[in-house]
Amino acid sequence: MAQALERTGVGEVGRPKARGSSAMERKGEARTRTRLSSVANSLRLIKAFSEDHYEIGISDLAKRLGLAKSTVHRLASTLLDQGMLEQNAGDGKYRLGLALFELGTLVRRKMDFTMEARPFLRTLMEKTGVLYIITHESKQALRMGSKVGTRVPVHSTAVGKALLAFQPESEIERIVARGLPASAPGTIVDGKAFQRELAAVRTRNYAIDDEESEVGLRAIAAPVRNDAGHVIAAISIAGPVHRMTKKMLLGWLRELVDAADAVSQRLGWSRSPGAARSSR
Repeated sequence: MAQALERTGVGEVGRPKARGSSAMERKGEARTRTRLSSVANSLRLIKAFSEDHYEIGISDLAKRLGLAKSTVHRLASTLLDQGMLEQNAGDGKYRLGLALFELGTLVRRKMDFTMEARPFLRTLMEKTGVLYIITHESKQALRMGSKVGTRVPVHSTAVGKALLAFQPESEIERIVARGLPASAPGTIVDGKAFQRELAAVRTRNYAIDDEESEVGLRAIAAPVRNDAGHVIAAISIAGPVHRMTKKMLLGWLRELVDAADAVSQRLGWSRSPGAARSSR
């Protein structure tokens, strides 16, 4: 009886015997793999475009992707129909389409600085073990707060200087013209000296508060940039001078700048190899 059941495809009474995939199932899996491959190649095609290669023809795309021209043409035609690509009527070359711009704009509109920065700040805090980390986002570099509800002069803090250094020259001159009151004995109150300090901030891409805003407090801050390269925020590490020497503060500089750059990249900023860090 057992042999008869086995021949009919049953290994045990009431339980089907396991078999290999049917021809229909294998064809279905092959079609799925083909579709996934097409999606992957479509994404590779889109990513082939860059600032230096704004328009690309089918032959060049085929070489870049390592695909047949017919395959690339089919992919490009589909992307063209969906608005992901556009075609130059003159030479037939392709470029990125407005549909991608609309999607990118949607992503940018929905981005929240605090939410994007939070995981990087948490990692930075775990690495440094400092007392607290300050973030601040402002459209105007008039005054900034290290804690909610606290306001201090922008010229005396690391975050304030990191923000102000990259503002238009007219804004900096306006701040200086209003006067630079002292918050502590170490506050820079001379206009020319403060201008030199901001120039140094732009060059090195970070700012230092060495008991300038408050006696007994040291801080270091790095700027955060948006997709246009404008400085819109700053991240700072701060602590009491008896626990944070200048050497210790500068020892955390790489981690701080890396965190600020990572947040900037999440906001759409991209530093080209030859771009200056002092862009405003």
